[in-house]
Amino acid sequence: MATATASYPKTIGGSFLIEDRTPEEIFTPEDLTDEHRAIARTANEFWNKEVEPNLEEIQHGNHDVAVKVLRKSAELGLLAITTPEQYGGMELDLASVVVAAETLARDGSYAGWHGAHAGIGTMPILLFGTEEQKQKYLPKLSTGEYIGAYCLSEPQAGSDALAAKTRADLSPDGKHYILNGQKMWITNGGKADLFTVFAKVGGEQFTAFLVERNFAGVTSGAEEKKMGIKGSSTCAIFLDNVHVPVENVLGEIGRGHIIAFNILNLGRLKLGPFAVGGSKNVLAICLKYSKERKAFGTTISHFGMIQHKLAEMAIRIYAAESMTYRTVGLIESQLEDLDWKQADAPKRMLKAVEEFAAECSIIKVYTSEVLDYVVDEGVQIHGGYGFHQDYAVERAYRDSRINRIFEGTNEINRMLITGMLLKRAARGQLGLVKAAQAIMAEILSGPSSSFSENEEARLVQNAKKISLMLMGLAFQKYMMELEKQQEILAAIAETIMDVFAMESVLLRTQKLHAAEGSQAHDLSGVFLRDALGHIELNARTVLAACSEGDALRTNMVVLRRFMKFEPVDAIAIRRRIATRLLEAERYIV
Repeated sequence: MATATASYPKTIGGSFLIEDRTPEEIFTPEDLTDEHRAIARTANEFWNKEVEPNLEEIQHGNHDVAVKVLRKSAELGLLAITTPEQYGGMELDLASVVVAAETLARDGSYAGWHGAHAGIGTMPILLFGTEEQKQKYLPKLSTGEYIGAYCLSEPQAGSDALAAKTRADLSPDGKHYILNGQKMWITNGGKADLFTVFAKVGGEQFTAFLVERNFAGVTSGAEEKKMGIKGSSTCAIFLDNVHVPVENVLGEIGRGHIIAFNILNLGRLKLGPFAVGGSKNVLAICLKYSKERKAFGTTISHFGMIQHKLAEMAIRIYAAESMTYRTVGLIESQLEDLDWKQADAPKRMLKAVEEFAAECSIIKVYTSEVLDYVVDEGVQIHGGYGFHQDYAVERAYRDSRINRIFEGTNEINRMLITGMLLKRAARGQLGLVKAAQAIMAEILSGPSSSFSENEEARLVQNAKKISLMLMGLAFQKYMMELEKQQEILAAIAETIMDVFAMESVLLRTQKLHAAEGSQAHDLSGVFLRDALGHIELNARTVLAACSEGDALRTNMVVLRRFMKFEPVDAIAIRRRIATRLLEAERYIV
């Protein structure tokens, strides 16, 4: 497996809250190799030659054209970047997936086709399939002969996937499982040849099956009329007495949840580069438009509030990009010398992804909301034209919205972020308790309010302390009932995400040796202070819910201590960022 990130030091999921890392210990976009850049060039050339000329047809629902383009991408290996060579893939690392995904994210409809096939359509077989299943299906998925789809959701089982009603019963001769039920919102559903279908054996044991389109009883419903990604295929899949050979059981009977949750973790991670790529594309469109659109005798690019929007887009993209690449590096650090010819390779990959499941959820939530911010401001910059279907930002605005629902809603993922880290702490896998106790001891002794030499590093340290304090106080009050306090868990998740974003941004900027006034330094300087301000808002919510009276007043004093920092001239910095962006007409660091 070609990789350039496995040399980074191993750590454990969630450790960013309690451990300090150095800039050299994280993976950043600047660490991409020549091989990674070659993949990016290949993806870009493919986009320009094959996708762009066919976008109009794809966006208007010509699924035959979409499939034709997908198969063209297969000729370049883009449908099977991580698939082992023995099954027709390129056998490259996750960073290669990221750089390709960024390019292919320029249109939500095509990204839907490509992402669903290469991700949730292929990975279940790669990671959980038997050797016979891999030999039978992976080469066809790699070439695009088969289009893949993933059937988990049902009309009454979306986020609560284990409430599925689709049933599988063993045939009297023991040779088949007979599937009956309906799946909903299936991406690629109208054209897929192979489905990973989740059903309950005997109505109880949640299990995955590999179901071919040509099995009798498999039918697709009408295409859903969607708000966005109109050129993707989304429909229901009906299973009417479908006889699935017993050898097409994927994984173990009753262990389908292991497949579902692990594939969702990977999907959440991969959504990151799609959101980052989409954000960069919209920013570039807005930069060009703002230099062309005139009002009051000048182009709108000269207006301070337009410059603020452009700069803020770049600031948030910088954070989303930094977090995504860092997480890829964390996972790859667990995969040194991974060899897909070895029997334990799938387990190693699964273990690595599962280790950083919380970080994958962070990436999903954070990057999807950055993209939503970028497209919303993109429409605003375009004014009335942004509301018109002839302009790309209108489509991007509608296409973006699904990302907060895909791969588990952002609400579910917020619950998972806090819940997974607290469970790891309870099992002794993550030292949150000891770290929280240390923070409480510091609070009692009265922390110093003096400014350190490295002001921005101190901001990150204080953000970690606030997050640990909130987790400790919330658990202290609610104990095992904390999981029922969704608003508190969500507010804590916000602080955890901000901590991960702040540290990722700081370390990347330090790794770049960014001088004061440079683009990276400017992006980082504004982001860190704004993120800490966001943490303060959520901290107030949690403190008021977990304490009252004198205890609340004491906690607020502590919070104010941790919130002390010197502001920067954010207006001047954003203007400087915007000026550079306008000169480049694209996102730059």
